[in-house]
Formats: sequence, C-alpha cells, structure tokens
Amino acid sequence: MHGADPRLVLGLHRSRHHRDILTAALDLGVTALDTAAPYFGFRSHAVLAETAADLLPRFTLSTKVGFFPSAGGAEHSLDPVRLRLAVERAARELGREPDTVLLHNPERSLAGLSPTDGHALLGHACTALADAARDGLCRAWGVASWDPRPLGMVRLEDLPSPDVLMVRAGFLVGIAPLDATTVLRTAWQAGETWGMNPFGGGHRKIWEDFDPRPFLRPPHDGLSRVQAAFRTAFHLPTASAVAVGTDDPGHLAQLVQALNAEVDTAAVSQYLRALHGLRQS
Repeated sequence: MHGADPRLVLGLHRSRHHRDILTAALDLGVTALDTAAPYFGFRSHAVLAETAADLLPRFTLSTKVGFFPSAGGAEHSLDPVRLRLAVERAARELGREPDTVLLHNPERSLAGLSPTDGHALLGHACTALADAARDGLCRAWGVASWDPRPLGMVRLEDLPSPDVLMVRAGFLVGIAPLDATTVLRTAWQAGETWGMNPFGGGHRKIWEDFDPRPFLRPPHDGLSRVQAAFRTAFHLPTASAVAVGTDDPGHLAQLVQALNAEVDTAAVSQYLRALHGLRQS
C-alpha cells in the first residue's frame, strides 16, 4: 500500500447484521467494525452480541451515542448524564468495551443555539465522553458529524480534543462541508480523521455518468469506477480510514482490492481548487 495504509471499516448502518458479512470481513483482513446505538432499530449492540459474540474480540469496534428511543422513533440529546449511561449500556449490551465511542451528529442539538450556548452544550457532551474513556469504558472517544458546518460556529479550542473526527467523505461531499472539516481539524487538533458514506447512500447512477479513475495513478487496470471512488474518498478529506456499509462479501472484496491503488494527489488538489472556484463564482 502507499502512504499511511488506508483502512477499510465495515459499517453497519442499514446492515442486516448477519454473521456471514462479519466472517467474510475477517477473511478479507477487515478488522474494523463501526456501528451506533440507534442502528437496527436500537438493537445493533444486542444483535451483534447474540449472533457474533465470539467474533467481536477480533474486531476494533467503534460505536456512536447521542440518539435515544422516543415515542416518535428517536430523539437527539447531548445531555452528559444520558451520554454516560449510553456508553455504559453499549459496553453492557456488546459484552465488551468498545474501542472508540463517537458523539453522534452533535450538530442536531446545536441548531438554533447561540455560539455561547452551543459551546457550553458541546463542551459538556465532549467532557462526558472524555471522562468515559478516562474511566475505561472505551479506549478512545471522538465526534461523528454528518454536517460539520454548525460545529464550526462554536469555539472549539478550549474543548476536549477528540481522538477521532468522523465525517462524510468522497466526491459527493460538497466543498462547504470539506472546508468545515478542515476548520474543525485545525481548531480541535483531532488525532485521526475517519471518512464515511463514500458512495452517497448508494446512488449508483452517478458512477455511470462520472468516471473517477483518472484520480488514480496508473496502473489501475481492472479497477471499477466504484473502486476508484472509494479509494479517492481517503483524500476527500484526507482520512486514515473510511467506513462502508455492505452486506455483500463480493463488494467488500472489491473495496479491499482498491486499497492497493495509489491516488494522484495532484489531481485531487486540482479538483478541490475547481470546487472552490465554482463556489466563489
């Protein structure tokens, strides 16, 4: 592999949580697994423990907290007491402490708040997860944000610095969220950046109209457009890992193969400059 060994993370969003995809992942050398408390109807943790308790120790496991069951389906909260209880519950349901716990889409609770109130609310939530890591309920903590722009409106420099920042990645992410990620990383000095949703929720037709293979350095014979889109997502933004949800072992194998390709970073830089130019015009 080239550079800092990009890692594929098997994401369980929309997954059926079958044991077969977990064993296929391990056979392919994919040993990172990402889920969240609300996945699979708030049963993801329990179902994983029921169907694959013997496999879970072989994975580096991340999960997310911040959404809670409600009469309407789910509600979001950054209340530090609820977050602490959610981390404890995750470890209990999984039968093991997760390696990383991420604050799930904190921007959902920051909408409409003043920068001062948002700073206080986000600060208490980050402190709750930092304390959970300190107390051994997880090894690391972080923030997973679907839209990082609202976080940039809050003063971050004096808040706990997350070990991981997880954001959308790939060609379907607009320049504004990509720029917001840069702002967060600079202000927060996060340890790692992880990408997610590199295919934009499964909109396959775009890869029929757009060929991302020119963003790879030759030779890349035989790689598909989807494989090229996935590999390039590690640079939009720069990320050490990208999470992909799939229940298809064949698709997973293709993505593992794509990790060996090398991205043309000059082409990516030119693409980003073009996006900035379109934004300013």
